[in-house]
Amino acid sequence: MTDLLQFERVNKRFGGLQAVCDLSFTVHKGEILGLIGPNGAGKTTIFNLINGVLPTDSGRIVLNGTDISGWKPYHIARLGLARTHQIVQPLANMTVLNNCTVGACFGRENLPLARAREAALEAIEVVGLSDRQATLAMHLTVAGKKRLELARALAGSPLLLLLDEVLAGLNPTEIDHMIDVIGRIRKRGVTILIIEHLMQAIMSLSDRIVVLNFGEKLAEGRPADIVNDDRVIEAYLGNPKLAAELERRE
Repeated sequence: MTDLLQFERVNKRFGGLQAVCDLSFTVHKGEILGLIGPNGAGKTTIFNLINGVLPTDSGRIVLNGTDISGWKPYHIARLGLARTHQIVQPLANMTVLNNCTVGACFGRENLPLARAREAALEAIEVVGLSDRQATLAMHLTVAGKKRLELARALAGSPLLLLLDEVLAGLNPTEIDHMIDVIGRIRKRGVTILIIEHLMQAIMSLSDRIVVLNFGEKLAEGRPADIVNDDRVIEAYLGNPKLAAELERRE
């Protein structure tokens, strides 16, 4: 498989805290890679390193063959990276359509306004917000805002999409809808790196999973292998019964 993202021996420290420690992993083109671990394991820090919000202390981050270490977020977006945030950050006083048009204008294809609007409408349809395109973002529900963030990211025509807990705070029906949307995005050829605490969801969505603990890679492999890894059970899954249930549903 061709690697779209290479995260090579990356380190990041905040004062006395080593948030990411000599970490390496790859994301293959076309796959969904899950990133899991206890709170404080370094997952969101990794996203912030990949999209340029934080600089690395050492190591390299390579996106589609280009070393993006030290690049600014807007330059990385132009190269084909988009993300959502754990705490949604819509442009509250703008409509759903205008939010997504902004995403298209500043995305990989650097679209002019008219074409950006077309891309925005397409992304809105993918996530199921076509009937809310004229609604101000501030008036959407939590689920609606999460779908909006996803649409805004998708409108930028990313090669790699980083999803930071897009299922958090949703009810079971909303979770099922979001999982369906993620599947549709994957079928469009977008590679996905996802952080998620809902184990059943991430096990069913992911082709491979990387497990983190205190900023280090604890394990990596197929979901069926991860749920049977004693180190993962002890550090994160918590008990063998949960692991057995996840394996049964896999």
